[in-house]
Amino acid sequence: MHVSSLPGKYGIGDLGSSSRDFVNFLAASGQTHWQILPLAPVNQVFGHSPYMSSSAFAGNPLLISPELLIQDGRIQSSDIPPYEFSEYAVEFDKVMPWKKQILAATWRAFQANGTRHNLEEFIKDNPWVKDYGLFMALKHKFNQQAWFQWPSGLRRRDPDALTEAENQLQQEIRYFQFEQCLFFDQWRKIHEYAGKKGIQIIGDLPIYVGLDSADVWANQDIFELDTKTCKPVNVAGVPPDYFSKNGQRWGNPLYRWNSKNSTTQKQLYEWWALRLEMIFSTVDVIRIDHFRGFESFWSVPAKEKNAIKGTWKKGPGKKFFQEMEKRLGSLPIIAEDLGIITPAVEKLREDLGYPGMKILLFAFDANPDNSYLPYNYEKNCVVYSGTHDNDTAVGWFLSPDVSTNAKTQAKHYANCTDNEASTFHRQMMYLAHSSTANLAVLPMQDVLGFGNDCRMNTPSTAKGNWQWRCAERFITAELAKQLLESTRMFGRLPAAKKEDSRIK
Repeated sequence: MHVSSLPGKYGIGDLGSSSRDFVNFLAASGQTHWQILPLAPVNQVFGHSPYMSSSAFAGNPLLISPELLIQDGRIQSSDIPPYEFSEYAVEFDKVMPWKKQILAATWRAFQANGTRHNLEEFIKDNPWVKDYGLFMALKHKFNQQAWFQWPSGLRRRDPDALTEAENQLQQEIRYFQFEQCLFFDQWRKIHEYAGKKGIQIIGDLPIYVGLDSADVWANQDIFELDTKTCKPVNVAGVPPDYFSKNGQRWGNPLYRWNSKNSTTQKQLYEWWALRLEMIFSTVDVIRIDHFRGFESFWSVPAKEKNAIKGTWKKGPGKKFFQEMEKRLGSLPIIAEDLGIITPAVEKLREDLGYPGMKILLFAFDANPDNSYLPYNYEKNCVVYSGTHDNDTAVGWFLSPDVSTNAKTQAKHYANCTDNEASTFHRQMMYLAHSSTANLAVLPMQDVLGFGNDCRMNTPSTAKGNWQWRCAERFITAELAKQLLESTRMFGRLPAAKKEDSRIK
């Protein structure tokens, strides 16, 4: 359940009472983990996807709670503009300008009261926010133009050009840094509250970052960019698979993992260490999206319109994670190992001891050796009924694209002989909880039995994604009781957790 999908009156789930109430629901229903999507800023250009952000370090200002701003005395209730939002979807075109008005009012109040202590301390403790603030201020100045279209001096980060921009845009830079200060102050409080309630938060770390981001602009040497245009030579993606017959051309710039330049290698590892350190300061466990890219990655020529004509290239492998553990200590990681997975990828994950992912909706192809069938699981894995990238359980069962045999097989595995779609999500919950997987994670849509109208994302589509919200009336004490009973039945309450679990 992503934060943006939480109930609330302000058009989008946020870090206020909606997050706190959901933590209380999880605790009441016997859960131990809350998995979210990346907390990064989103923008209209990429359909508000949290996987194509302007920063790998920053938080999404849209998730800042107006309620907490009032409670903390940063603004008055009179500073909240009139509003009327859907409780079923994030209407980004309405929410974004409305939220900007509130944040602008908060900034004015902050400037007027004369104290800057917490902002300056935040900037000092988070060195990434210096480049981020300048990047966002320049984006604003150039009407959201991509950084590789800026004047040459700024595009190539000429020191004199950067100094001049910093002097000209001081207030704008400070504003964007202030947004981040607000976000992480509120996030820290909800993270601490979750910990007190026995809930660990599983964050999501995309392996790649967006091309038009502060990260690529500020660290151009570590990415495969053309030195003249500053645009990618090759881009990230995956070959044709379950999700897309043409593969997925993500368009993210690739890392220079195989550079012979020792300085580039050092910079790349330092940047990754900072990135991991940052995310582990905000969540308890991370799911690394597209883990297989560390063993080998699909490189697509930037000129290609789809991902079919890509090639596999060697990733950094085990040495990368060994180096990160040497710098940061033990890394509680879930490896997203879906799609085309080779024995080399499986060996990398097993050598590192990271649990992989098992998706129940991928299991029912009449192959008894299918690795997603519960009886084929190793204990060190995390089972999901589905993910944000595929059908909901009920949506899958109702889909004309899914064979009748697959649906019948799924029901039989759950020892159910009816042909009802309305109960299918409960059978998937049964299979997930009864499996030997160390951890079972269920999308909230599957806990509630919602159909594909509540799906979060359809890969390779640009519109209509990342908008689903759960209305408050659906998250009930009765639902918590049902989830608690299933969790208890299969020994998954906190007291029954196994000591050898990799998920701590």
